[in-house]
Amino acid sequence: VARQACPRAMAKNGFVICILVITLLLDQTTSHTSRLKARKHSKRRVKEKDGDLKTQIEKLWREVNALKEMQALQTVCLRGIKVHKKCYLASEGLKQFHEANEDCISKGGILVIPRNSDEINALRDYGKRSLPGVNDFWLGINDMVTEGKFVDVNGAAISFLNWDRAQPDGGKRENCVLFSQSAQGKWSDEACRSSKRYICEFTIPS
Repeated sequence: VARQACPRAMAKNGFVICILVITLLLDQTTSHTSRLKARKHSKRRVKEKDGDLKTQIEKLWREVNALKEMQALQTVCLRGIKVHKKCYLASEGLKQFHEANEDCISKGGILVIPRNSDEINALRDYGKRSLPGVNDFWLGINDMVTEGKFVDVNGAAISFLNWDRAQPDGGKRENCVLFSQSAQGKWSDEACRSSKRYICEFTIPS
């Protein structure tokens, strides 16, 4: 552009005007380049701000959901009983094993799984008060995948076992586990399609 402008300027006013034209064009080019850089920088800053805002919103939603879960858990604990870092809540009806576990999951828990003798005793006491007259109820334990290998409802191996004498004795016909009040909290295997009462377990976040 400068080369095209100079001959015309030289013809009229000489060398000085040519220099002025070139200077003006260079200033315009530099100004345009600066504006482009400023726009790119501004867009980058906007993108960074958008990213920060999105991260903050996601964090806020996580905190809101955690608060809702905590409030729901507090309600469960008030209705049931708190034992160590868990809450237990007894069912109000009879269900098959899978239905019982699905009901517990829908409430934010799982079928109860006693992990030691203290929890066995706590379940016995709570069961007597919350399920009066009920002889047994479901535990979240089964050997449906591999006969004789008992796991919890998440598929993890069970390290604590509390079988009654001669139990388990049902073979492939009885793949789910019951907590027996009449046997002082001992366990027995049972057909998963049997309808039984149950207790849901909820973990309290540390």
